[in-house]
Amino acid sequence: MLKKRTVVYLMVIAMLTGGLLTMAFTQLPNLADSGASSGEGLLASMKKGGLEQDEAKKIGTALDLIEGNYYEDVNRDKLIDGAINGMLDSLGDPYSNYMSKVPAAQFEESIEGSFSGIGAEVTSVDGNVEIVSPIKGSPADKAGLRAKDIILSVNGESLQGMDLNKAVSKIKGPKGSEAVLKIKRAGSPEPLEFVITRDNVDLETVTATMDSNKIGFIEISQFSLNTGDRFKEELKKLEQEGMEGLVIDVRNNPGGVLDVVIDIAEQFVPKGELIVQVEDKNKNRKKYTSDGDSKPYPIAVLMNKGSASASEILAGALQQSAGAVLVGENTFGKGTVQTSFEKQFGDGSLIKVTIAKWLTPDGSWIHEKGIEPDIKVAQPAYFSVAPIDKKKTLKYDMNNADVKSAQIMLDALGHKPGRKDGYFDRSTEKAVKSFQKSQKLKADGIVNAKTAEAMETALIEKIRDPKNDNQLNRGLTEVRQEIAAEASKK
Repeated sequence: MLKKRTVVYLMVIAMLTGGLLTMAFTQLPNLADSGASSGEGLLASMKKGGLEQDEAKKIGTALDLIEGNYYEDVNRDKLIDGAINGMLDSLGDPYSNYMSKVPAAQFEESIEGSFSGIGAEVTSVDGNVEIVSPIKGSPADKAGLRAKDIILSVNGESLQGMDLNKAVSKIKGPKGSEAVLKIKRAGSPEPLEFVITRDNVDLETVTATMDSNKIGFIEISQFSLNTGDRFKEELKKLEQEGMEGLVIDVRNNPGGVLDVVIDIAEQFVPKGELIVQVEDKNKNRKKYTSDGDSKPYPIAVLMNKGSASASEILAGALQQSAGAVLVGENTFGKGTVQTSFEKQFGDGSLIKVTIAKWLTPDGSWIHEKGIEPDIKVAQPAYFSVAPIDKKKTLKYDMNNADVKSAQIMLDALGHKPGRKDGYFDRSTEKAVKSFQKSQKLKADGIVNAKTAEAMETALIEKIRDPKNDNQLNRGLTEVRQEIAAEASKK
């Protein structure tokens, strides 16, 4: 069983708001033998190879002093957990962390690819909870959360400076409950508020279609345990239907299982060519080469700043070893490897520590830099418009960020406000009335909660229409051009 193994994780982020999720793993038997054996617990681990006698005495003395002198009763388990968290925090590495029994159990359960929450991958950056990527189709995705958004508070409780495990516990909750998030977003002068209803998030990680030009499209939302098999199934179907070119979409894909991404890359990378390299602290490199074969058709990979970890491995491998073209935006930039130990503590808790970095086939380390696309393509401005605060009513002569969002939405929906600078003039009022009439709402030119919700619903429908997806359309165009170029040579 998976839970009985020591595994290595290529983490985009250790946490999902509805649970904890591996970003990638592969079994390393030598790591399973390091430290204490299963069931020995923390003390045995310390005695065998962790703390020297004077170090153990110092920590024990601190524990005694706190328990004996603190003016209130203390929880000994919390003190021990705090000491472990403190050691990991001192590394300054957001991907090395400790999970007590309950978060660790959620972490292991989420490996199966299903959890309850808002559905957004998060990490800790300078004491802030930052979104790596909302999961496609999740409540967070539908509400409009974006990569790099910072979650300031949940239901009025500040998350700033909070331990990531604790912050995640505040964000998650049972299906049907509400999470009111205050979000700091680059370019927005004031915090944004999102009211999100938590739900079960089941990850159908692979979807595939074919267009009339025989160009296949496969979207991978996450590299989870069954993704490799699902990808092979869909790829085989497309090829049997006469596919002549392929677009692979890993936008807003936060990562996944290392073995799975290697398996997928092998479908396209020629045998013996590099897929990824993993380098440890002693500069020793393990090179993962393909045991598969190349394809006769052109391939484009769509990516953005929410594409991280295993997504970046796939993009780098297909670009450098399979001749694929990368289209879209710069990726997230997650290039380190973590190992997870759960047996050593013996109480259901676990610890993850960064033990290596991964490199692209040409030896590049993309950490905190990401992978640049071959063809840079931005989405329309309305794809990233901030939601409107439903507690406010917008009307003539107001000037603020919510008015600007409303103007961007109106313009995208064909009700031209004449400006998008945040000032609610008569032209904006006229555009609001036009939209309200189209939705059979009271045409008073005032943006109340009902009008704002209708605008956002209409905009989401427009965003989901493939014809408005600049990156997808450019990827399809590139593949079509390559098909035509090959045909002209024959």
